Amino acid sequence: MNGRGNSLGKKLGAAGVLLIVGLVAACDPPTNKTPHQPPAPQASAGPRTLTVVAAGDLLVHPELSEQAAADARQAGRAGHDFTQVLAAVRPRVSAADLAICHMETPLAPPEGPFTGWPYFSVPPQLADAAAWAGFDTCSTASNHSLDTGVEGIARTLDNLDRVGLRHTGTARNQVEARLPNVLEIKGVRIGHLSYTVSFNGIPLPQGRPWAANMVDEKAILAEASRTRAAGAEINILSMHWGTEYQSEPNAEQIDLARRLLASPDIDLIVGHHVHVVQPFEKIDGKWVAYGMGNLTTRFADGSPENTQDAVVPEFTFTRTPSGRWEVTAVSVLPTWMQYHPAARVVDLTAGVNDPTVPAEQRAQFAAAWKRITAIVNERGAGSAGLRIPE
Repeated sequence: MNGRGNSLGKKLGAAGVLLIVGLVAACDPPTNKTPHQPPAPQASAGPRTLTVVAAGDLLVHPELSEQAAADARQAGRAGHDFTQVLAAVRPRVSAADLAICHMETPLAPPEGPFTGWPYFSVPPQLADAAAWAGFDTCSTASNHSLDTGVEGIARTLDNLDRVGLRHTGTARNQVEARLPNVLEIKGVRIGHLSYTVSFNGIPLPQGRPWAANMVDEKAILAEASRTRAAGAEINILSMHWGTEYQSEPNAEQIDLARRLLASPDIDLIVGHHVHVVQPFEKIDGKWVAYGMGNLTTRFADGSPENTQDAVVPEFTFTRTPSGRWEVTAVSVLPTWMQYHPAARVVDLTAGVNDPTVPAEQRAQFAAAWKRITAIVNERGAGSAGLRIPE
């Protein structure tokens, strides 16, 4: 079900494929990993632009697990198949040079049990589907990171390693926690960091303060500096933050975004956690997506529709004459998690313009598209250059 070899080769090139193969082979035990070395000076023939796609939370409630089980049965397989849930975003995700996902919840053993709120544990085939969709690296620091303890952290990272997905935010041991997550994309090294504001009151495991990354400004800046020293030309920070179900970023998000983006070691912030879409903002030449919503979810019928909203932004990085990389274009794809007749992520732009979709459903898609667009632009993103293709 992975089907990922061709897209990996296209995205990462031979060096990137070898890097991932090496990491997968070395993931047991993870202490065998070798820290990245600073890159050689870039040749003038190197790429001038790179595209980075990010996506909202991969959040799986029991009803969504049931959908994935039904999809697997229909395909004649056991277990769970989330590929049909994610199929609509695969073209955008797989076309990017680098695609970043967010694993909101721990992965369970293949036989389960599979649980939802307040302590999530979800089918491990979610990792297979994320890789199939074209994601390359996944943030794992969230308020649910510790739901199933250190065993859940290990299972999650083991499964991400199994499908060739890089990861950051949680760790199986102290060496892994200190190892920068740096990916080589078309000869350019990109760092990915991940932090969360909460573990829902669950304490970090005794003697393992490094097991999951709690938001701490000094710690974030220190890791960003280490990642830059390890060769990253671009650093992207995934932040699990904000006030749940609030489309406005809170004061802490706004203040922290400004302070972090003032650092020369952080180039882009993408946000998670609040379960609704929040605005994008350009701050002193750099971008923050405060909240991208739930890429996948299955709240109870009758829950507010905006918990089904999400965005899949694409950031185009351009190398400046000084050699630094800057985001020069932002394009946002609005999506919506449809629950009936089957749970599926909907590309709203395609859905609104599809004449085969019933008129009533197209009207629902159009309302979601309008709602998402208004929120994304609330802090001046449109006037700063962000585009939402119609």
